[in-house]
Amino acid sequence: MDNNLYKKIEHYVTGLYETLQDDTLVFHNINHSQSVVDRTKEIAGHYHVNEKEMLILYTSAWFHDTGYLFTEPSKHEVMSADVMKKFMLDHTNDTGLINEIENCIMATKSPRNPANLLQQIICDADTYNLGTKEFKETNKRVRKEVELKTGHVDKLEFLKGTVKLLEEHQFYTTYCKDLLSATKEVNMKKLKNKIEKWEAKKEDQKEKDKEDIPESNKLSDLEKDKTGLVSKGIQTMLRLTSQNHLKLSDMADSKANILISVNAIIISVVLGVLARKLQEETYLKIPTLIFLTSAVITIILSILATRPKISEGKFTPEDITAKKTNLLFFGNFHKASFEQYNDAMKKMMVDTDYLYGSLVKDIYYLGVILGRKYWLIRLAYNVFMIGIIVSVIAFVIAVSIHDAAPVNTIITGSGSPL
Repeated sequence: MDNNLYKKIEHYVTGLYETLQDDTLVFHNINHSQSVVDRTKEIAGHYHVNEKEMLILYTSAWFHDTGYLFTEPSKHEVMSADVMKKFMLDHTNDTGLINEIENCIMATKSPRNPANLLQQIICDADTYNLGTKEFKETNKRVRKEVELKTGHVDKLEFLKGTVKLLEEHQFYTTYCKDLLSATKEVNMKKLKNKIEKWEAKKEDQKEKDKEDIPESNKLSDLEKDKTGLVSKGIQTMLRLTSQNHLKLSDMADSKANILISVNAIIISVVLGVLARKLQEETYLKIPTLIFLTSAVITIILSILATRPKISEGKFTPEDITAKKTNLLFFGNFHKASFEQYNDAMKKMMVDTDYLYGSLVKDIYYLGVILGRKYWLIRLAYNVFMIGIIVSVIAFVIAVSIHDAAPVNTIITGSGSPL
């Protein structure tokens, strides 16, 4: 056994963690690697492995998580093996030894399927904490690490994922099965109890929230009015409001179309009739330019008022569950499949609050669009009106100055208007 190589491996890996320090590695850090090394020695000692096998286990234990320092978690095993090979090739020519170490590292990749005792030992050493009393603390560190890597993690969903991991996990060596399986079952039972309490708490909160909603805000209760007058009144109000918004939208489009048509004709006439004369009557260039500019701006504003805006056209099941998507507006579903839209509509139709909420949301956004349309159309009319007034005044001034110029010339030349 080369004790010097053992020290070099420990020194190299420790140096990597110190040099490439990553604060997000709350669990998969040097402390975890050291723990895996200690557990590997413990399990290997039980099976009396030889010197070469101990070197394989020792090296794979130190290197198995170094990939976290270089790449994303899902690819860390492959990177860990690469880091190990670069180091070992500088210290040995035994490619068979290096391949066995690599196989041990890759055996820790999920789903695990260790092929021999050495791989079983490293797998059990890596997940040793699942069957100990320290599991609660290590699981907290794992969740913290995931949050730092990916953002917010829902606690309940994380606990459910951990339970699933424990259910699918198994210890491979007889030593760990006998020593850790019972404690692992206890840890799993505690997690399940915690999940049940958490879910019960959430349900109680939901019920409390429903009770806190004023009766006047519960559309589903209004819908159950025995006389039917309240629900019919709501339906009539929503229908009339929506119809009025649509009529106003049609009026806005008509006004915009009138402005576009009139100004397009004006531009055609001006360009067709005055364009040739402007070469001779140069004094009309400025008034004509003002006239054309106002007409072009008016057309642009009218087009902006009527130009449609198409949204993404997709929604997710989570959007339907959270009642975020308005299925009554085509822009929210035009790219979804019929089956997806049909299922979503069925859910909305049996949920009175969701249905009425979508109608209210539809009316609101129609109002927002109308506000923008009428603002642009009003601005277009103002530009058109001011443009005509300024253009006419400019034409009058230009013609007056041009007509007055020859008279002054005559008076100046002869001293008499005759």
